[in-house]
Amino acid sequence: MSLQLHNVTLSVRGETYIDDASLTLEPGSFNVLLGHTLAGKTTLMRLMAGLDMPDKGSVHLGGRDVTHLPVRRRNVSMVYQQFINYPTLTVFDNIASPLKQAKVSRQEITRRVEETAAMLGIQHLLGRYPQELSGGQQQRTAMARALVKDADLVLFDEPLVNLDYKLREALRVEMRKLFESRNTIAVYATTEPAEALALGGTTTLLHQGRIVQSGPSGDVYRHPRNREAATLFGEPPINLMPMTVEGGECRIADQRQPLPEAWRNLPDGDYQVGIRPHHWSLQPIPEAAFRLPVVVRIAEISGSETFLHLSHDRIDLVAHLAGIHEFGVDQALDVHVACRQLFVFEPGGDLVLSPFSLRPTLASV
Repeated sequence: MSLQLHNVTLSVRGETYIDDASLTLEPGSFNVLLGHTLAGKTTLMRLMAGLDMPDKGSVHLGGRDVTHLPVRRRNVSMVYQQFINYPTLTVFDNIASPLKQAKVSRQEITRRVEETAAMLGIQHLLGRYPQELSGGQQQRTAMARALVKDADLVLFDEPLVNLDYKLREALRVEMRKLFESRNTIAVYATTEPAEALALGGTTTLLHQGRIVQSGPSGDVYRHPRNREAATLFGEPPINLMPMTVEGGECRIADQRQPLPEAWRNLPDGDYQVGIRPHHWSLQPIPEAAFRLPVVVRIAEISGSETFLHLSHDRIDLVAHLAGIHEFGVDQALDVHVACRQLFVFEPGGDLVLSPFSLRPTLASV
């Protein structure tokens, strides 16, 4: 059954937490809520679950209005970033707890607990207690308790944030597989764009309680609706620079060059270009490209990657480079980017041209 939010708004003491949110989530879908801390992700999930009630708008599940139906009367499960397990119960009894509350038969409880534990690779831990488990095992237990209920809606509020990198990678893959064969709606909240892309499915961008854009994760990343969406779906965020088109030329910052072939239909006027940090290169690019002289402010080396914080005429930029690159503070250098990798936005912020469309998207163009 589908979940629909219709113009949902929630305010607390005069502060708007969710602002006129409308969203449809299909049965069997995996959905990511992506936004910064305090963007409204948890609040939106609480509204979906029935833990909070909206001031305006409505929530429908399977065509039924459940706006004012409390969570105990909905078939919903939720997994939090903290490892919430009952310390005095074994792993088996932790997982079985919602089934016991629903008065499911003992035989059916055993079957479903063992089946769910096997899916999450913790069947050998069923006799242990939470304090005897690692962090990853505890979170798998919490996830199993949410999944065993076979809920219509399962909500994950940054469930992997406290786990190490390798374990997060493994659990992300497992989570997608778990829901491929289910008719459950899964909603997963994260602050990390890379995690949203890795999980796939549908991504909804949230900012200050507003839904900025929603759609298949790859499409939202490749075709952000506007400058705000492009900035949200990237870490580090997309670099933005002013551009003017005039007489067959474009001027980006203070650098002039002929208008690239793919941009020939752009009318003269002012725009902004967006460059994703990983598209910068330290080497000249043979195809149509843009070169920019910059000054290094900080060079951050993180494992096998380097993040260069740069400036050009009071414009701050970030380059994300593979490999280890050592530069001194205030060192001058040139960075390059292929024109086909640039996003173009109108002054108001709407997307005009995406590197993946190579044609202007404004109706006026």
